[in-house]
Formats: sequence, C-alpha cells, structure tokens
Amino acid sequence: MVDELTLVAKLQNTSSKEIAFRDLVSQYKERLYWHIRKIVISHDDADDVLQNTFIKIYKSIGSFKGDSKLFSWMYRIATNEAISFINKRAKQQNVDISEYQYSLAANLTDDNWFSGEEIQLILQKAIATLPQKQQLVFNMKYFDDMKYQDISDILETSVGGLKASYHHAVKKIEEYIKNYSED
Repeated sequence: MVDELTLVAKLQNTSSKEIAFRDLVSQYKERLYWHIRKIVISHDDADDVLQNTFIKIYKSIGSFKGDSKLFSWMYRIATNEAISFINKRAKQQNVDISEYQYSLAANLTDDNWFSGEEIQLILQKAIATLPQKQQLVFNMKYFDDMKYQDISDILETSVGGLKASYHHAVKKIEEYIKNYSED
C-alpha cells in the first residue's frame, strides 16, 4: 500500500494517473461502497453512487490541495454524492427524505443483497428515522469506527457538534428499539 502523499503525487501526474487511480479504487472501493450503502441502503444504488463518486474523484484529483487527508476528501465526495442521490430520489417520488429512507429500510428484506438478522433490520429502520446528519454521524462512528476528528473533516462540522449528534442518535435508536420490542 502506497503512502498517501506518494499516491496523491502519482494521481496528479498525467503520466502515472491511470495506474495510480486503479490503485486508489482497489484500495478504497470497499470502504466507500459500505459508507455509501449505509446512506442509500440499496446495493444497486450504492454501486451507482460509488461509480459516480470515483468519476468525481478522478475529475477533481488535480484540485486536491492536501488540506485534509485524501481519505477524508473522498469520503466527503461519497457522502455528498449519496445525499444528492437520496434527495433526487425522494424528490422524484414526491416524498420527504426521511420518509424515502424509512421506506428503503422497511423493504430491506426484499433486497437479495441483505442477509441480516431481524435485529439488524430493526436497527436499520431505527437509523432511517434519524435526521440525516445524525444518520451520517452514527454510521461513521458506530459502524466505521471513525474518530470524531475524521468525521469532522468529512462533514465539515465541529467535533463537539458531532459528539452531541451521536449522543442524540444513540438515544433515539435506543428508544425506537425499546418501543419496537414492546409492540
């Protein structure tokens, strides 16, 4: 695995860009796929958004200045692409974003790519009820085990705000699961 500075230098050099980009894709595609998948929920949609993310990364790598980690920069692009995708789909269906995401979570059992247990399905439904920022923070912290500083770089928000968002998300998820089990 090539260090980040070397990889960026190769990506920004026209003679080595193609090979370096293939390395970048193989190094990050799985992590970015799962990050996107948690937002858009559907496997097919996640594949589409991942492809769009890598296209945007490829086109924009020349303007990457190194103000943040390459990883954070790519996650920010993936996050923005996934949110744009969700917003577009919700608008096409003339529903609120949270309503759209909840319907996706509710239909996970019909997804051939979902192999989770019932508790995982309940957790996904609970996450889908959260406001979008809380969903993102919860997924990145809980599932991806990211540090708050990395999440802060990706979402361009304060660490204190992220900690509060995560705390509120956990409380809402606990409440959802508690109420779900009482039904």
